[in-house]
Amino acid sequence: MELAMLEEKAPVVRNLRNQEEVSWTNPLLTGTKEALEGIELTMEDVKDAEERLQRFAPFISRVFPETRDRDGLIESPLKEIPGMKEKLNSTWGAGLTGKLLLKMDSDLAVAGSIKARGGIYEILKHAEDLALEHGIVKPGENYEKFADPEAKEFFSQYSVHVGSTGNLGLSIGIISAAVGFHVFVHMSQDAKQWKKDLLRSKGVEVIEYAGDYGAAVKKGREEAEKDPYSYFVDDENSVNLFLGYAVAALRLRKQLEECEIKVDDEHPLFVYLPCGVGGAPGGVTFGLKLLYGDNVHIFYEEPVQACCMVLGIATGLHSDICVQDIGLSGKTEADGLAVGRPSKFVGKTVEHLLSGEFTVEDDRLYLYMKALLDQEHIFIEPSSCAAFAGPVRIEKEEACRKYLEEQGLSGKMEKATHIAWATGGSLVPEEGQRELSEKSGRSGRLIRRKSVEIGGEEHEKRNITPERGGKLRHLRLLRI
Repeated sequence: MELAMLEEKAPVVRNLRNQEEVSWTNPLLTGTKEALEGIELTMEDVKDAEERLQRFAPFISRVFPETRDRDGLIESPLKEIPGMKEKLNSTWGAGLTGKLLLKMDSDLAVAGSIKARGGIYEILKHAEDLALEHGIVKPGENYEKFADPEAKEFFSQYSVHVGSTGNLGLSIGIISAAVGFHVFVHMSQDAKQWKKDLLRSKGVEVIEYAGDYGAAVKKGREEAEKDPYSYFVDDENSVNLFLGYAVAALRLRKQLEECEIKVDDEHPLFVYLPCGVGGAPGGVTFGLKLLYGDNVHIFYEEPVQACCMVLGIATGLHSDICVQDIGLSGKTEADGLAVGRPSKFVGKTVEHLLSGEFTVEDDRLYLYMKALLDQEHIFIEPSSCAAFAGPVRIEKEEACRKYLEEQGLSGKMEKATHIAWATGGSLVPEEGQRELSEKSGRSGRLIRRKSVEIGGEEHEKRNITPERGGKLRHLRLLRI
């Protein structure tokens, strides 16, 4: 389809193509009940995944000592961050009135990112399927048996392949090696060196490619297909990955209840998820919508140069279009989000559940990273910091305020809870953290040169333009 036709169908494409930061509300959003009727997966599938993780808890506890205080449960903290909320309000004029919390998947044990959920789950399910088929374990046995030398010897006959920009490769590599699989991680040029080094230290074979994420995935799939004893983790289409991520919703519900935070018609929940190919945010979206229905509002955040999911959903083309098709590079400092083509499976699954998307420039990621360090003494990766684009704009931008009005939320925002989902960071080595922190200072100076200083606060000239039907809307930044 020609660009002119795409822009007529989805005017937001013009702004994406012009490399503008965009706020987009999804015209395909429907009531949750109606949307879920079109999805084959159900809550029973999510509960089945949760039960499988419980069965593997003794194994996890044995091979990863850092999980023993949680009895083998891999889960992250949920933390209120009032200092960051104040910073978003005072520096960026967010006007955020409800609570702001950080879901710290950046601190997940074993793999240090949200990929510890789906990635670890998929490999454990594959191991369970093989073990039950070949009598390595029997139903009802203690799964600590998976850590025995005999089990590892059995699994060493098999290999696992995955393509990754970094964090998925870490989770797949670490857990596969612990089970005993021979594991190959095919990594794109966007992946950080320390991630490659860490994988190799675990005995993982890391294969590097000059191309992008898509090239690494393609090669990993081809290599796996050559060997009947190989298993390919398909980040773009895997139902098992998706369900592993969806379990996060069950865990989050328990944490919110422990914090005495209500989610109902008078207490809306807003969740902001950085998005790459879509698997992790898609699974979390599905799980949360199953639990909270229309009372949860979910937004994805993507880099300006790698905004594949908003492009796929807005045009309806999903994986049949990539960011390079509209002249973008797909390159970003947010390595975990450096994806040019979205998952069709995820896009089709969430297209009626997703409230909208925000795209964000790389320089701004470092400003958010520095603010979180300064205000809360928490370090997360630049990719994770995309999650703050939503809280900055949700009560500030005209497009977002119109969404709130349409959803009947305008008078309820003081009772709202906002969760920024930190997707990675704790495994970044100290030297890497220092380099990123130094870069955040340089990015701050760059952003300030682009901005107009008013009363000591940072503001930008913005032009909010309604699109056709008043439903498809975007934010256009005017360069200064």
